[in-house]
Amino acid sequence: MDPCPFVRIVIGNLALMFPEKSRLSSLSFYCKFKLKGFPAQVSDVPFPPSETDAVDSRIHGCFALSRPELEKLTEKSSKFSCLKIEIHRRSSRGNSGCGFGKSGKLLGCVVVQLDLKSILESNGNSRASAIQNGWVCIGGSDVKLHLNVRAEPDPRFVFRFDGEPECSPQVFQVNGNVKQPVFTCKFSFRNSGERTLRSRSSLSEPSTSTSCFNSGSADNDQPLKERKGWSITIHDLSGSPVAAASMVTPFVPSPGTDRVSRSNPGAWLILRPGHGTWKPWGRLEAWRERSNGDHLGYRFDLIPDGGIDTIPLANSSISTKTGGKFSIDITTGPTPMTSPNSSFDLSSGSGSGSGSDLGSTSGSGSWAHLLYRGFVMSSTVEGDGKCSKPDVEVGVQHVSCTEDAAAFVALAAAMDLSMDACRSFSQKLRKELRQPDLE
Repeated sequence: MDPCPFVRIVIGNLALMFPEKSRLSSLSFYCKFKLKGFPAQVSDVPFPPSETDAVDSRIHGCFALSRPELEKLTEKSSKFSCLKIEIHRRSSRGNSGCGFGKSGKLLGCVVVQLDLKSILESNGNSRASAIQNGWVCIGGSDVKLHLNVRAEPDPRFVFRFDGEPECSPQVFQVNGNVKQPVFTCKFSFRNSGERTLRSRSSLSEPSTSTSCFNSGSADNDQPLKERKGWSITIHDLSGSPVAAASMVTPFVPSPGTDRVSRSNPGAWLILRPGHGTWKPWGRLEAWRERSNGDHLGYRFDLIPDGGIDTIPLANSSISTKTGGKFSIDITTGPTPMTSPNSSFDLSSGSGSGSGSDLGSTSGSGSWAHLLYRGFVMSSTVEGDGKCSKPDVEVGVQHVSCTEDAAAFVALAAAMDLSMDACRSFSQKLRKELRQPDLE
């Protein structure tokens, strides 16, 4: 099945320019990007020495629109929609850690018209199209803002769980109104004993004996309350296991509380098959935090070549009340990635294994020269107590074989299950998640 068409509205190359001897040039500023129907985004804005000097080339903001969203916006706005860029002076008091205080004074704004009809018509093109590039005056003043706004095609594979991950559902690949099964999930409680995995067919129960990922507490010193041993295995339609998520650090309440804290998070290993055993691909940590309301905090690290060193890819939080999206989006630079050798492609016409651009190097599965760029993946996460059937989006450039997609599906399942694992220990979990001897 072909991927779903998406378009990214990218805002980059920001810079502010003030008239000579302006007192404002000694202050610091940030921009707020607003597009109707999407959460506002914020980024700092630098000052170049002069208008003729090169400006910062990094991406400062990005909005991703699916084809249905583009069509909906086009219908509402006839042809044009507006991207509003507000420039705020950073307040010296009452700021959050990132320095974007609510009390920052508005300096002015720039409105960029997006020709959605043209973007929609050219959605099938493989090239980016410029919308605005260069210096513009802010509100008719002598202050100038440099920006580059462009539309880029960003096709994605979309997967949808047909049920909650703990109910061992099917996973469908979706394109518009068409969907087809591609994976099945099996949720289980991992056996405490270790086992040697000798063949691909023996990969149904992931082993997590790697010493560097142990929980840090001895088996004979475990707390009275804990959620442990959860495991979810992703199988392809032939029944072969192609990815797994295994809880390697139990989710336990901090002393004197009934909550999993940031100082002692639970953790999952995301695993991929290789040479008759499971190899760690990534590590997901999750906890409950009360800052800015009640949120589920998370951190995801990549584990290159299954080694000890990790590379952080995502670190944020999701509201436990309303839910949200778990997202990996590398917009400011490349980060090492993987695509080990195996199996067939989900997209028609692209290579697989070492024959593709994202295939393994020299057949060894080495990731040293491979990169994640741009949008990587996202998955929906529902709030506490709500029925959750995650939707997973994965950038086409990061999928060259079935195992690539399956790893992201396993990660999405682990993220969804972390919402339950981090629930207050005064609340009872649904029966599918309870081990009789623990809860």
